[in-house]
Amino acid sequence: MLQEIRVLQTGSQILAGFLVVLPFQSRFEDLDRLQIGWYLGLLLLALVIVALLLTPVGMHRRLFRQRVKDEMVVVANTLLRAAILLLGLLLTGVAGFVVDVVLTRPAAAVTLLVMLAMMALLLVTLPARIARRADR
Repeated sequence: MLQEIRVLQTGSQILAGFLVVLPFQSRFEDLDRLQIGWYLGLLLLALVIVALLLTPVGMHRRLFRQRVKDEMVVVANTLLRAAILLLGLLLTGVAGFVVDVVLTRPAAAVTLLVMLAMMALLLVTLPARIARRADR
């Protein structure tokens, strides 16, 4: 589980870093109010994801050899699942945001719908289908 967290942390931290430096780009001033709000929402979501992914690592360091492994695994699994779902939302939101800035708002809406459907399929439907098959 910690290896999975390490992989997710790297990607989410890079994305969060990108979002943090975005306001310092000259084109940022061209964003409208909706885009600025969208950006701030994405930034906060990215930081929440990083916090969710760091928590199991911090717990592991703090509770190492405290005989609470089973409880830690349950909590870490819950945090990891939440982080994965939120990361799917973040990727969807970033894709829509970029398309909105580069192309048009209607194109961004289509991108959001397609990405949301893809993330739901990959992160929710597919694992549920595999779990049902395994239960048979």
